[in-house]
Amino acid sequence: MASFENEVNLENEGLIIGFDSNIICYALDDAYLEHVKLGNLFLELSPENMVALNPTTLHEAYHTLVFSQKWMPEDAAKSLKMLLGHPDVEFYSQTKKNCNVGLSLSVQLKLGGRDALIIANFLLNKVTTMYTHDRQLLNLHKISWKNHNLTFIDPLKKEQKK
Repeated sequence: MASFENEVNLENEGLIIGFDSNIICYALDDAYLEHVKLGNLFLELSPENMVALNPTTLHEAYHTLVFSQKWMPEDAAKSLKMLLGHPDVEFYSQTKKNCNVGLSLSVQLKLGGRDALIIANFLLNKVTTMYTHDRQLLNLHKISWKNHNLTFIDPLKKEQKK
């Protein structure tokens, strides 16, 4: 089987890739068909292949795993806490500035509040790439805020637009 880097192109020259909640869920839950491709996602992390999470992505993943996928709450919490403790997972907290930028993005891009908050958090923390399977975000392809850029990539697709 091919290594994860070759399979979904995680290598990004030492840059940190932000993960949307759907990617977290696909990687953790083998009930998803997408798990076949993304199941080793967190096993392949290294100092050169780091990922970023934030409170919104983490809690959306918990909600999906417990209420949609019917995981036991304790199991979902344990798995997500393990991610928080992983040395190659960055966790970016929310700030008032994140919230202000998120509100502006909501209006400007007609985004829901949670998506805008996730995007603002990653933009302000200088994350340049976000893995998502969310069609609305993928249709944006790339957004800019002041001097920060964030490109949306679906790791399940073999070819990406450059």
